[in-house]
Amino acid sequence: MTKKPAMKHDTGYKLLFSHPRLVEDLLTGFVHPEWLDSTDFTTLEPYKASFVSDDLRERHDDSIWRLKFKDTWLYLYLLLEFQSSDDYFMANRVMAYMALLYQDIIRSQSLKKGDLLPPVMPIVIYNGSPDWTGPVDMEQLV
Repeated sequence: MTKKPAMKHDTGYKLLFSHPRLVEDLLTGFVHPEWLDSTDFTTLEPYKASFVSDDLRERHDDSIWRLKFKDTWLYLYLLLEFQSSDDYFMANRVMAYMALLYQDIIRSQSLKKGDLLPPVMPIVIYNGSPDWTGPVDMEQLV
């Protein structure tokens, strides 16, 4: 009898967070309640998560959702990679992933000079032990 290979954690997370209700539960469990008052969960919808950079390298990212926040779209970038160890340069990775998302939004929405980019809320799920100690924003790395 052969054993089936164990499901990787990141694949399991991607499957879980492919359901709108679980994304909503994630946000209501971790986001400041005053922000939730301006969030319309009925507009929650998946956004493509595969991009091609300007130098034509393809990047398959994890899970991106968007929903109405006040009067604009808010993009939720769920970095669901299996982070079981502290990645000191994670803030840089997040910045690079967000840049690819913004490039896609600029192209797909034909944004022009003067147009504003929508807000993006990156979320990294860390399931390691001990607590995360690496920088959480680029300011700490520069």
